[in-house]
Amino acid sequence: MKHAATLTVNGIAYPVELDGDTTLVKALREQLGLTGTKEGCDDCECGACMVMVDGKPVNSCTYFALQAVGSEVTTVEGLADGEELSALQAAFLDQGGVQCGFCTPGMLVSAHALLRRTPDPSEEEIRLALAGNLCRCTGYQKIAAAVVQAAKGA
Repeated sequence: MKHAATLTVNGIAYPVELDGDTTLVKALREQLGLTGTKEGCDDCECGACMVMVDGKPVNSCTYFALQAVGSEVTTVEGLADGEELSALQAAFLDQGGVQCGFCTPGMLVSAHALLRRTPDPSEEEIRLALAGNLCRCTGYQKIAAAVVQAAKGA
């Protein structure tokens, strides 16, 4: 059974038709065309699907889209200001925190959520905030360095 609903994503209200079991990642990618959010494990293990719902990071692969109705969803596309990268996105590029890029959207969303609640995080806080995001390419050092750079505004 389809439910007519509105998802507010990156400040834009989108009318959608959702089944009760439609996950947020599926709605974002397939109905809204926001393909920055990746679907990796489909089991809350890798963090590639991380988005923010009302400012809190969630794994969208197991979060039902209907749960997000009435909330503000922020995806990786919502971190930039138009064509201008956010300081965090620029730091990922500067520090070499992007390799294959599959985990990058989830890493950026998790790091963004961290910096919103802790503007000057310690390395331990950074590593803890990113613990739900798996990366098979970078070894995490450059990602952590990017978060430090963004926090310092360098």
